[in-house]
Amino acid sequence: MYPEELVRPMALELENAGFTSLHTTEEVDAAIAKEGTTLVMVNSVCGCAAGSARPGAIASLGNDKFPQHLTTVFAGVDGEATNKAREYMIPFPPSSPAIALFKDGALVHMLERHHIEGRSAQMIAANLVGAFDEFC
Repeated sequence: MYPEELVRPMALELENAGFTSLHTTEEVDAAIAKEGTTLVMVNSVCGCAAGSARPGAIASLGNDKFPQHLTTVFAGVDGEATNKAREYMIPFPPSSPAIALFKDGALVHMLERHHIEGRSAQMIAANLVGAFDEFC
């Protein structure tokens, strides 16, 4: 577990943009079960989360279409909630950061760490906007 004083600003970055932090398996189940589109950001303390994933996810929300529900779990902080979210992301292996889009509970788009690492926030946003245009 990471210290609260380290991770709180990283969680707030997404929460201030409208994401709801999920801390329990029940919260994850309820979020995925919602009708419509749900974005799940697996947050992380790594540099690619700070430099690309979080800024890219936030920038993607400027699109005309975006998910109805914005959620996040924090790897290394909320272990059970993160593991539960990752169960919904199967067949993709666990990775963080990661960004998954669900429609009516079904996984329809996935960005794994290897899709995020080494890419700019603008590239992440553009990828998500394409998914939003198709599914939202």
